Amino acid sequence: MGTYDDGTFQAAYDKVMARWPADRETAAVPTPYGTTHVNVCGPRDAPPLLLLPGGGGATSASWFAQAAELARLRRVYAVDLIGAAGRSGGSAARRPRTVGDLAGWLDAVMAGLGVERADMGGHSYGAWIALHHALHAPERVRRLFLLDPTGCFAGYKAAYLLRALPMLLRPAPRRVRAFLEWETGGAALDPDWLRLQEAAAGFPSGRPVTGPRPAPGALRALDVRVLLLVAANSRTHDTYEVTARAGEVLRDVVTVVLPDVSHHALPHAAPPELGRRLTEFLV
Repeated sequence: MGTYDDGTFQAAYDKVMARWPADRETAAVPTPYGTTHVNVCGPRDAPPLLLLPGGGGATSASWFAQAAELARLRRVYAVDLIGAAGRSGGSAARRPRTVGDLAGWLDAVMAGLGVERADMGGHSYGAWIALHHALHAPERVRRLFLLDPTGCFAGYKAAYLLRALPMLLRPAPRRVRAFLEWETGGAALDPDWLRLQEAAAGFPSGRPVTGPRPAPGALRALDVRVLLLVAANSRTHDTYEVTARAGEVLRDVVTVVLPDVSHHALPHAAPPELGRRLTEFLV
């Protein structure tokens, strides 16, 4: 935990955010769990799109490669998760502790932004939150995209958890880099994004809310159109199991396997097909 330096983290965050569209704004939204930081871009009168990042060192900054394209169609609201790496505040005593708390937090974020109904999407843990929110309040979610979601349709691979353990037990930049290089198969990673992941090592975040996968019956009843985008080279879970299970339980789902990309290379380093599929889905 002693490796974390806030100045280094904030500078790395700013460097990635400099690659967002020039019209980017920020919003500080009060919620019962603390103030939530939101990066905003796109036409003010466009339909809203909420983006949720993955867990760990991921932040809303990670959407930099997709933000400009999505902002042509939507008013983009990219959220830093409460109690996690980023610029959202909150005290340890009032962090979300249950799935219901997370749903209430996101309700408060939407209310603070003046958003009644929105398209919603998330990567990894953020996709898990987005799916739970759609189950909690389907009338508030127009369309939902899940980018290599974890904990939604399949469990983690044992090898992934074993590789992640040293980084989780004793966070350090070198452990973060080694883990990401392993999961992405040595692919070239964006240097600004990688520095931000390293700088987030040891961030004083709370224990993330976890829980079982959504119940099959609840998923079968979900009346929201879903785009499932799965990384072909993901070492996090079994790609076939994720796609097969989602096809069994979701009534309206389009599934796309993104070639030549792994779990942690998303959403910043992805084939052009990712942007195309997202924009086609949102039209």
